[in-house]
Amino acid sequence: MKAAQLLIKCLENEDVEYIFGVPGEENLDIMDALLDSSIEFIVTRHETNAAFMAGTYGRLTGKPGVCLSTLGPGATNLLTGVANANMDHSPLIAITGQAGLDRQHKISHQYYDLVSVFEPVTKWNAQVKTTDIIPEVVRKAFRVATKEKPGAAHIDLPEDVAAMEVDSSPLEMMNHSLPEASERVIQEAANLIEKAEHPLILAGMGVERGQAADSLRELVEKTRIPVVHSFMGKGAISWRNELSLLTAGLSSNDYITCGFRESDLIIAIGFDMAEYPPGNWNPGGRTPILNIDTIEAETDASYPVKHHVLGDLNENLQALHKALSPSSRDNKWVANVRDKALNELETFENDSGFPVKPQKIIADLRAVLNDEDIVISDVGAHKMWMARMYHTYEPNTCLISNGLASMGVAVPGAIAAKMVHPDKKVVAVCGDGAFQMSSAELETAKRLKLPIVILLWRDEGYGLIEWKQLNEFNRSSHIKFGNPDFIQLAHSYGFEAIEIQNTGELKPALEKAVEMNKPVLIDCPVDYSENMKLTEKLGKILC
Repeated sequence: MKAAQLLIKCLENEDVEYIFGVPGEENLDIMDALLDSSIEFIVTRHETNAAFMAGTYGRLTGKPGVCLSTLGPGATNLLTGVANANMDHSPLIAITGQAGLDRQHKISHQYYDLVSVFEPVTKWNAQVKTTDIIPEVVRKAFRVATKEKPGAAHIDLPEDVAAMEVDSSPLEMMNHSLPEASERVIQEAANLIEKAEHPLILAGMGVERGQAADSLRELVEKTRIPVVHSFMGKGAISWRNELSLLTAGLSSNDYITCGFRESDLIIAIGFDMAEYPPGNWNPGGRTPILNIDTIEAETDASYPVKHHVLGDLNENLQALHKALSPSSRDNKWVANVRDKALNELETFENDSGFPVKPQKIIADLRAVLNDEDIVISDVGAHKMWMARMYHTYEPNTCLISNGLASMGVAVPGAIAAKMVHPDKKVVAVCGDGAFQMSSAELETAKRLKLPIVILLWRDEGYGLIEWKQLNEFNRSSHIKFGNPDFIQLAHSYGFEAIEIQNTGELKPALEKAVEMNKPVLIDCPVDYSENMKLTEKLGKILC
């Protein structure tokens, strides 16, 4: 068989369901081999979006999502989505077509050294220069991509190598498991916790990745230690739990800041510094850290690790649970912080101002969706509101990219989420700036018959940048743009479309959209004057 056929057989051996991508001249043999494969190729409208889809698939399943592009501009388009998955610790395999080996020694049409280009944004990558190494390269790529902490791997296949004959077969898949911490390490962690008067848990995305949410919840109930979530760790415990301090992540002061200031020990569980820089919540390293994770933490002056508990997160939390005595800690301050944060949303549930305030949009969205339904937030001012105020019951039900945090991720992410969870309602929350970076994928959603809902917050500008500009300079600079008629645009792609013309229409529109079982876009004008009001309010918080 051809090398390209062997590559596809190796991917089948790794249980790959889908490849997201855009075909090109330099991967003709791969595309032909896919015609005889069980793997479904999902044609996307841009390579970056293909990688966003693969990254979301990887985050939701724990298995690497696979994306493909041709060489040159196809590969450089793919790069942003690959970098996004890598920094978000979502397992992903990127495959690029490449110029033949016979022209890589000179300046050549569309040729760049893609191994060098992708090296900074992947955990490992390699070019296939001889056919016999394909099984090893594929097996290693999948092993590296899923090994803690997960991320991206990249395989570069020159077109002449892809067409070569080969007599080989895939390598056997091997499961790998994480070690458990020793009894001594667990006991030292237990001693630190029991000596602390006001410990605080910071839950990151690793809790869900390690399937440790249930173990964390049991630990919290036994120890009565309050929990703060990072943007990407939302749902580690339910927001209904009286010990949930909801979500932290704003760079400025917030109610949750009081929780960090109150603490004399921060227990970081499955947390990664890319999610929320420690200097924002533990400046100068004033509070010691108990780091419970799969690998040692990055060195940071504001993250002074007193003790590491490394390895299998679920098993280690269960061991810690056994080592700790039940506690009846007095957490009156927790209720105070919770009440202030929750009241902020409840105050706007019946607000009728138009354009619609961010708090009202979120209140209506939360009221319409079930506990297990999935919301994917794009990047912009709406992300900050969603992270603070969209309350979650379960992990991976509010997906926020907060590593690389690339704009444009929500629509392709919603497509992948609906493919993974066809039984759940999936809503992409987008600003009009981010939406137009991936709006062509409406065609993909329609073609695949995926009933996703896009909730568009429209303000004709880059709202988050304006927010920061006003905060810094008291004036904005070059953030406004024009928009198409989003209703006509959605209709042209075959979407149902609803335009919100007064605030009372929003909740009924959301209810109708999620029950339609069709792809739907809701165009909702948003009142971002609330941004600076929030900044002023947070600036007055006294713990």
